[in-house]
Amino acid sequence: MILEQATRKRIVPVVVIQNQEDALPLAEALLSGGLDVIEITFRTPAAEAAVRDIVRRFPNIVVGAGTLLSADQVTQAVGAGAQFGVAPGLNRKIVAEARRVGLPFVPGVMTPSEVEAALDEGCRVLKFFPANLAGGVPMLKALTGPYERTGVKFIALGGVTPANMREFLDLPIVAAVGGSWIVDRKLIAARDWGEITRRTEDALAIIEGGH
Repeated sequence: MILEQATRKRIVPVVVIQNQEDALPLAEALLSGGLDVIEITFRTPAAEAAVRDIVRRFPNIVVGAGTLLSADQVTQAVGAGAQFGVAPGLNRKIVAEARRVGLPFVPGVMTPSEVEAALDEGCRVLKFFPANLAGGVPMLKALTGPYERTGVKFIALGGVTPANMREFLDLPIVAAVGGSWIVDRKLIAARDWGEITRRTEDALAIIEGGH
């Protein structure tokens, strides 16, 4: 299952790419740090081409398309070769389109009602967003009681940092966290690929070390 592969390292770097030419060196920097997954948000005109380039050049990287807000964007993502899709919220029309084209999809939720709506749509991996504003670790602990038996897993994103990521990952209901700080926009703009590799290594060390 592609979503299991995407969350295997327990961290998903969520990227905003402004320039297509940055896509390949960024992917290489992540790979050099030990991470073989990337989520490229469809917030810029370069996103579709960036997905296509990485899929073609690095077939060992699991490439996702994030911030999918319309059925058309789902179509674009699939056409570019994206292997999974992510959204900040739960839109049943988008979930239906992703299901129609066979794209594993992770909708965003932050309330019990939204969790149940997502489960009703057949989604078992959900984005908990914005994690910090939605109650963070205490909220996820509260959701564990009624929903753990459904097999649901969360990817926590929004306010997750190297300092608190272990608190999220220590919860069995959390499959992974979003690692936006690894691929900070300023680092991409400066093309500081070495720092991105270093942050990747540091994040994985925290996960593997359990502290």
